[in-house]
Amino acid sequence: MIRSRLLCARLLSTSASASSPTSSRLRFTSLVFFTSTGILVSSYFLWPSQYRGSPTYSHKPLSPDYFVPATVSDNSQAGPDLAVLTLSIPPDSRTADENAPSLDPIWTIFIKDDDIQVERPYTPLCGFDEEGNIKLWIKRYPRGEVGRWLHAKQAGDTVEIRGPSKTFPFHEGEWDEVVMISGGTGFSPFHQLLFRQLLRGNNVAATKKTRFTLLHASRSPAELPPLSFLQPLIDLAVAHPERLRVRLFADAASREPALESLVRHLTVGRIDKSSIAHTLGISDGAWTWTSWASSLWMKGGDEDIREKNVLVLVCGPEPMVAAIAGPYGKNYSQGKVGGVLAELGFKAGQVWKL
Repeated sequence: MIRSRLLCARLLSTSASASSPTSSRLRFTSLVFFTSTGILVSSYFLWPSQYRGSPTYSHKPLSPDYFVPATVSDNSQAGPDLAVLTLSIPPDSRTADENAPSLDPIWTIFIKDDDIQVERPYTPLCGFDEEGNIKLWIKRYPRGEVGRWLHAKQAGDTVEIRGPSKTFPFHEGEWDEVVMISGGTGFSPFHQLLFRQLLRGNNVAATKKTRFTLLHASRSPAELPPLSFLQPLIDLAVAHPERLRVRLFADAASREPALESLVRHLTVGRIDKSSIAHTLGISDGAWTWTSWASSLWMKGGDEDIREKNVLVLVCGPEPMVAAIAGPYGKNYSQGKVGGVLAELGFKAGQVWKL
């Protein structure tokens, strides 16, 4: 009996002594883990990055490396939860040469929310005007802090901006066809491009070979781009269909009748495989009288757009981009061409997701 108790005590003692180093190692490992995690989290918020806490200069030209103040000169409602914000850039901060490479389309600026020290990119609709103003079409989302903050701004308020930062390096004359597919405020970079290439200074009359096609979708006609920006594109498409085609889509019809100038360009429904194929004059794989007639036309007339030097740009909400061109890759890299465009036969090098 005594021997068994001694044996039991010895076993328990051995077990405790054996488990002690293990417990110590576990405690040490946990301590290292939580300490490392704390350091990493603290570093994220406190360690200086290239742009976090960038300085603000009042009398320097615009730069991606620091912020300059800009004055809100107008904030106008432009649809449900949509506004056109006009920012006036101080003369000291304006770029002297409006044709500077940094202002070639497509470029964005970053606006910093001073309240929470967060910045977001926005694409000017036209670039700079003669008075140094830029206009931004901004959507207010329920959880979009910066958008809600900007919607509350009034004329005379000041915001801090940095840029310009290149979104896509467009090179004039490099493509035979440029197709732009946008949703919501994704219209902005394409209007900037079209304004620079076709609208500004009546460039459409110049001897340029690129033809542009714009397919834009909004949830309703009331959420289409502001008419002051949309109407000149429609007028140009009517006058010069060899240079520009415009098709508009709305998920649902409006209770109020659409403007007469928009009706012939507006389709109730979403941008899908069939609508893209029809607009570009290619087959979507489904046999219809329209596709049959289109194939006959292609055989005797225009070259298949996919065989040309074509660029398809896609910009909009992520679900839409994924459905049209495939999802983004890691860290918003381009990823593979997928979605509708892949089904229609477009390849890598022909598609770019903004």
